[in-house]
Parts: sequence; C-alpha cells; structure tokens
Amino acid sequence: MLTRKIDDVLFESYSDDIPTFLKKIYAARGMSEGQLSLGLPRLLTPEFNQLSIAHTLLTDALNAQKRILIVGDFDCDGATASVVAVKSLRMMGAKYADFLVPHRTEHGYGLSPEIVKLAIKEKQPDLIITVDNGISSFEGVKLAKESGIKVIITDHHLPSESVPEADAIINPNLKECNFPSKNLAGVGVCFYLFSSLKTHLKKQNYFELNGIELPDLRTVLDLVALGTVADVVKLDQNNRILIAEGINRIRAKLCSPGILALLEIANRKPETLQASDLGFAVGPRLNAAGRLSDISRGIKCLLTHDMNDARRYANELEEFNQTRREKQADMQDEAQAVIDAQGEQAGKFAICLFNEAWHEGIVGIVAGKLKEDYHCPVAVFAKSGEDLKGSIRSIPSVHIKDLLDLVDRKYPDLIIKFGGHAMAAGLSIKPENFEKFQQEFSNAIKNHLNNEIPKVELLTDGILEAVNITLSNAQLIADSGPWGQGFEEPIFYGDFELVEQKVVGEKHLKCRLKFTDSNTVIDAIAFFQSPVDSKQITVAYKLSINEWRGNISLQLMVEQMQ
Repeated sequence: MLTRKIDDVLFESYSDDIPTFLKKIYAARGMSEGQLSLGLPRLLTPEFNQLSIAHTLLTDALNAQKRILIVGDFDCDGATASVVAVKSLRMMGAKYADFLVPHRTEHGYGLSPEIVKLAIKEKQPDLIITVDNGISSFEGVKLAKESGIKVIITDHHLPSESVPEADAIINPNLKECNFPSKNLAGVGVCFYLFSSLKTHLKKQNYFELNGIELPDLRTVLDLVALGTVADVVKLDQNNRILIAEGINRIRAKLCSPGILALLEIANRKPETLQASDLGFAVGPRLNAAGRLSDISRGIKCLLTHDMNDARRYANELEEFNQTRREKQADMQDEAQAVIDAQGEQAGKFAICLFNEAWHEGIVGIVAGKLKEDYHCPVAVFAKSGEDLKGSIRSIPSVHIKDLLDLVDRKYPDLIIKFGGHAMAAGLSIKPENFEKFQQEFSNAIKNHLNNEIPKVELLTDGILEAVNITLSNAQLIADSGPWGQGFEEPIFYGDFELVEQKVVGEKHLKCRLKFTDSNTVIDAIAFFQSPVDSKQITVAYKLSINEWRGNISLQLMVEQMQ
C-alpha cells in the first residue's frame, strides 16, 4: 500500500477553521483553500469555441418557433443532458422541443444516418442538437445537412484529427477551445450551452419582449449532478461545484420527481444523499434501460412533473436493472471461464474477449469488472448485426483512446469506428478481424508499457490513529464531498484483530475488528469478500456512516483485507 504525501506548504496555508483532520486530507490531494470553495459564483465562465454561432442558431430557432430535436446518447449522461436541453428550451419559450435517442442495437451510437432518417420521418426537425455525442458522427451530420437540417454538436468525447461539418460544435476537448476544464460530462457541456444562451437572450431583451419569465437554470442542476457523477469524469473544482449544487437541491427535494422516485425504489433518503448514491443507485437504473432497450423511459422519468408517473417509470427501470444484473452475472461467469481456460492471470498486459451470445449493452460493465480484477485494459465484444461491438475499460497508465488511434493508423482496415476517453472507449470491428484485433490490442499495450507490467498499489491516506476513527470524522468526510475520480475519498489502513466475521447477502463479509493497541471493537463491512483464516489482519478502509432502524453508527467500509 502506498501513502499519499502531504504538501506541507499547503497544510500550513489553510485557515484555522478547517479541522486538522481535513487539512491533511486536502493537502495530500494538492487542494488549495480556494479550490475547496463550491459556490456557484466560482463556476468557470463559458469560453467555448463556436458558442456565438450556436447562440445565433438557437435564437433564430426560438424566434421562428422552429422544430428543435435533441439527439442524446443511451446512457445516464446522455439521458440527463437530453432532459436539461428539453427543459431549458421549454423554459425559453420553445413550443417544439423534443428528444430522440438511438436504440443501441437498432441504430448504433450517436447521430448515425439511421437516427437522422428516423428523425426526419417522425419529428421533421429544423435543428438537431446532439448531447453527449456527435463528435464522431460524420455520416449522420452529413445526411442531416444534406436534408436541410441545421446541426449543433454538444459533446465531451475526444475528437479525432478531423470533426464533422456541423453548423457549430461545443466541446471543451476541441484543440481550439479555450475552456479551462476538459473534464465536463456531456450534461455539463449541455448546461453551459443553455446557461450561456440565457445570458445571450437576456441581453437582447428576448424574455421581456416575449413575455417569458426569466428561466432559473439552477432547476436543472440536479440532473447535471446525476449525469456528471454517473459518467465518472474527473472531479475538478468546476465539476464538484456542479455536483454539490445539484446534491443540495436533491436533499431539499427541489429536484426532478424522477430522481426522487429512483431514490425511493433504491431505499436511499434524499436528505442524506451523497454523490455515491447517484453513482451506485440512480445511475445504474437509468443506464439499465439504455443497455437492454430504450433509454427514452429514463428520459420520461426525469422529465415528468408528476410523482405518480415518475414512480411508474422508476418501477419499469427497476425491472430493467434486475434483468441487467442477471445477464451481467452470467456474462461475468462465462468471461471468467474463458480467462481461466486461456491461462490468463492478473498482471497480464491485456484481456480481449468475445462471445456471440453476450449482450452488447452489458459488455462495458463486464469489461470494467474484469479491469478491476486483473488491473489491465480489458476489451469485451458482442455480436451486433453483421459486426462486433466492443467496450474497453483501461488503467491510468494506458490512454485507451490514444492507443486505438495508434492501432487505427497502423491498420486502417481493422477498426470500423471507435471513440472514447482516456479510460474508456467503444468500437466496432468485423467478426473475421477479432483475432487480429486481439493480437494488435495486446501488442500495442505491451509496447506502450515497454513490456513492463504496471505495479498495482492501493493509494491511501496512511494509518489513522484510533482516536481519529470516529463518527464525527466520518461525518466530516461525508460533508466534504463530492468525492470521486481526481478527488478520491480518503482510504486509511491499519492492523486489527478479527474478532468476528459472518457472510451476509451470500457474498459479503460483516466483521467486528479490534484495534491492536486498545480494547475498542468496531464494525466493518467488506463487499464481495470471502471469510479469512487469519486473526491478525491489515485492513484498508473508508470511514462510513451506517444507518439502521433509526440508529446511526460508525462502520469501516473495507477496501482491501490481507
């Protein structure tokens, strides 16, 4: 286990009203006191390339009451972005603001020619706005333009060397874009477009001239928070502000009834909501619909103002999620059997698997789980029509989008299309090219890592003295979130005596741990952990608050036990 180094200069710079316990945590993450402020006034200003072009297009569309269609992605980020766009446009007076999302198996990802044809047939749009997609939709944008439809792309995925010929592209990752943060989720980019449009329209007296109440776009921050957390983007200060504001609104129940209904079905209380609840309880239920069917149910759940409708949609999403869990468990068992048969072991450079019976909507989750187990990039493929669709999850030392760029340049006919980020990507290949891709994928990673397998060490905040393992410190940590990628929740470690252990829920371990230097005994929970033989153990853990039947107590959330 590795211990984070505390920046002594930063530690000494903090004001006295920050507890010493938190000062150490912040200083170990290189956070200045200014970066800890999460008020909306500290949000970065919208400095996106082509923003003025998008404003002009949208102003014209609103004034002429043109038909505006939002085309989103089929995940939680895309769903929340779709709802933010539709709600914002309707607040700004649009009478024809609607959404359309691709079906994963029927239309494929993004603004494909198939989804453009469907849009023309069913919605007759004058303007299409993509949210959380579009930066790789060359053919779809071309068809839309040829059909006389204006196109605004809002996306956060990394662009290739060229981009589609849309009327405007809003993406912080464009080379020419000056927006300081490159970590916005798709819903964050969408929020910036419409919050800046509101400012633009206000300067033109648009709302006053049209008798429209000035929109309060804080009302969509619950959705921005949900999409940002679910997409697991890096939590820089800007993203933490967006999430914190959204969480505050959900705690106050000033949010979408759909979010409340999904929290209700997951047995989570809005009043004590943490970012992790959005990531582990709400997000997966929305994603399940997009993985197995059509995420439009999730969008309708988030759009409705009626709590009864929200509960009905939430129940449907829960059914999808149960089915997803069952399919995922089967696929993981089958994937593990293949790995065992191939002799693959933890520490190999890459894993690349395909099974004709696997569901293409679930390959990403399976890849993510295998990546965590084997600590290497993992690609998992399923049949999709005549092609194979794959999902890749990577490790910090391998930028997977750049690696796919490299493979594609070396073998231009190997990959049909691909896109993604540093840690995740999606791609399509021909079935006959699977073995070739499997080989070149592994070779590219080996070369990138210079044939050296990266060491996997848990990064912790060190040993926590028994006197600091308290409910009050657990509450301090909870109140100092949101935590996530780039601002990781503290993990501590220490030596304990295992006093008691029992299996709960068939696969989790409930423990009683005794401090080695005192008689104090504390509860702990280790998920997906088998019983251990040794009485003397080293445990890496998070401080957690356990609430059961109205009683609140401290509990250690075990990350590693050895």
